[in-house]
Amino acid sequence: MTSAATHTPSAISEKREKYDILDLFAGPGGLDVAARYLGKEAIGIEWDGNACETRLAAGLPTIHADVQEVRRNLRDHATRLKGVTILAGGPPCQTFSLAGSGSGRRDLDKVKGYIKRLAKDPQSADEIDAELAKDAASHLGDSRTALVLEPLRWILAAAAAHEPFTGPFETIILEQVPAVLPVWKAYEEALASMELPDGKTYHTVSGVLLTEQYGVPQTRRRAVLIAKLGDEETEKPKLPRKTHLAFVRPRQDLQEPLPIDTSEEEDSESVESTFPWVPMGDALLRARKDLGSSDQLPERSSEFSVRSNYGSGGDPKKRGQRTSDQPAFTVTGKVSRNVVTGDVGPSKFTIHEAGVLQTFPGNFPWSGKDQSQQVGNAVPPRLGVHLMAAALGIGKERRNKALNSMFTWPPVDTQETE
Repeated sequence: MTSAATHTPSAISEKREKYDILDLFAGPGGLDVAARYLGKEAIGIEWDGNACETRLAAGLPTIHADVQEVRRNLRDHATRLKGVTILAGGPPCQTFSLAGSGSGRRDLDKVKGYIKRLAKDPQSADEIDAELAKDAASHLGDSRTALVLEPLRWILAAAAAHEPFTGPFETIILEQVPAVLPVWKAYEEALASMELPDGKTYHTVSGVLLTEQYGVPQTRRRAVLIAKLGDEETEKPKLPRKTHLAFVRPRQDLQEPLPIDTSEEEDSESVESTFPWVPMGDALLRARKDLGSSDQLPERSSEFSVRSNYGSGGDPKKRGQRTSDQPAFTVTGKVSRNVVTGDVGPSKFTIHEAGVLQTFPGNFPWSGKDQSQQVGNAVPPRLGVHLMAAALGIGKERRNKALNSMFTWPPVDTQETE
């Protein structure tokens, strides 16, 4: 396969006149995969060449470039971005998202201040950039901190009708790790304060979702924000309703903390159904039945255990362990280090098995290097379907049809893009 450094999926985008969704920091395509099953088409901006290799193999339209550079040169990408009405993305996790230290809290406070300033006065962008660069140069800040402001900069560009945009995004969907929730709260305030054409405003909701409550066979927590453009009569958006039960972590499960308190009481309207959470063993078995056993999806016994590679404090005896009738631990970039025991199959998950635990189709064409990192950084497509359906007002029947069809990925002839 040709390297993404010289031949990127951006060529695919030229075949389509209009895209529905612009996905910032698109990675290998978790949200884009979800969009396609819902009948929407996304074009993603991604800098990492390895993720672009995967996107090329999967036929996902891509601009292989830095998100900031594309924004600064919007006219160069006008043909591909014209007509986009939905903004999605998850800017990379910053130091403040890892919590704890005083510097992390200071970074968080700074970012919240920048968000407020930028929304109130878009012309302050250059001044903010200079401050961020000064902090990074003096080691008082993280050079990536500016990236968490990128979605807001794109939102402001669209609201100002900068070419190729003709007006504000109609829908905004953002996601990140749970500790970024205060940033999304700051975004909510900023969006509500924006002066938009025709007296319209953004109606927003944010919160932390547990992926196993949406049929993802792993415990993973994501902070999400949904914003909808409307008038005074527009109904406030809601987070997707839960379709599965939360996994109750056993005492010996040391890998992950309990869900953080979002200060919102659960009500009947937030729960659609109470199916049991999906065990990782069942998810892998379903993938093998759909696609057949192979080296990518090897045969495994009905019962096995998985020992985590982290959360141990350096002591292997304290590493968390899950059984095949439980959801997997959070799939991270180090998923290839997890040890599978009591099984006839290999002692490590294959990259396709890891993808299945993220709810990618079993035959999704992972390509390039650092594939474990690609998988770990991705948004679970199944969660993406729930998020987009809630944000776009897609009904239960159409959403479920998408969920029930996302087990295989159609082959792509990458030669068509040469």
